[in-house]
Amino acid sequence: MLEITCNDRLGKKVRVKCNDDDTIGDLKKLIAAQTGTRADKIVLKKWYTIFKDHVTLADYEIHDGMNLELYYQ
Repeated sequence: MLEITCNDRLGKKVRVKCNDDDTIGDLKKLIAAQTGTRADKIVLKKWYTIFKDHVTLADYEIHDGMNLELYYQ
């Protein structure tokens, strides 16, 4: 079980618990449930890497306690 923190740098910081075999799309749905925004409007980044929805967290080497950047499109 991983705990991932997503920060949009506008004052909203979301902590989400998920498994490492979940996809980025699953993570976006969990974030959308907590923030009230639609999952298809969420973009997750780390530095300049934009995460694709169909790839798992383990494939991107996202570990417990990592911080991701949360953007809205």
